[in-house]
Amino acid sequence: MRNLFSVEGKHVVVTGGSRGIGLMIAQGFVENGAHVYISARKAEACDGAAQHLRQYGDCHSFPADLSTAEGMDTLFAGVSQKTEKVDVLVNNAGATWGAAIDEFPEEGWDKVMGVNVKGLFFLSQRFLPLLRNAATAEDPARIINIGSIDGIRTSALETYSYAASKAAVHHLTKAMAKRLARDMITVNAIAPGPFESKMMAATLTAMQKQIEAQVPRGRIGSPEDMAGTSLYLASRAGAYVTGVIIPVDGGISGTNAPV
Repeated sequence: MRNLFSVEGKHVVVTGGSRGIGLMIAQGFVENGAHVYISARKAEACDGAAQHLRQYGDCHSFPADLSTAEGMDTLFAGVSQKTEKVDVLVNNAGATWGAAIDEFPEEGWDKVMGVNVKGLFFLSQRFLPLLRNAATAEDPARIINIGSIDGIRTSALETYSYAASKAAVHHLTKAMAKRLARDMITVNAIAPGPFESKMMAATLTAMQKQIEAQVPRGRIGSPEDMAGTSLYLASRAGAYVTGVIIPVDGGISGTNAPV
């Protein structure tokens, strides 16, 4: 039973890894001995994050726009030059859009669904050969999709395409898990609540204290909360878990808290 949560030596790809939740997850893997490959749309931010993470361990930067097929190909080609296997793919890259229901634009629907759902699926498809190379019966390869509690419960915010996309991510996670189990690849999703991120920045600036007062745990999420759940799913401790959605939200969704 020793080393149940070890990810040492594993090869891990984290999309959207230059900031927010993606950076939290990437740092957790780097500090625990994994070889980490992060991607983000802006090259300067991606390179800067990788440089920061290298003070803790091994991290490589692969800037790419994952809303395009060319960007997905660029990331896959870059990672393939570094390693012949990927133990863990963390699909964290995402987008959001907010507008009143009478004014919500088609552009805001297509962009969010394209990145959060279509992009997640087709990037996972590209990485299947490297995931299969890493997979064994005792230690399956892992896909970890980042959903949201907005895909579980109804948010007060008018972010219609975002909520719909995250509900789709949760269901897609289950469908992928069912098919990929035969390839010894587990697929799970983490549904974060309020964490410090670019998407949450304006909301937290305006009402962090009010949000924290309504979260059953009494605070927003920390980097350790997000990294810890990811490490669990990627380690031997999580090897028999697939097709599940894990809310990491301080009890919001489980207790119907009015956040």
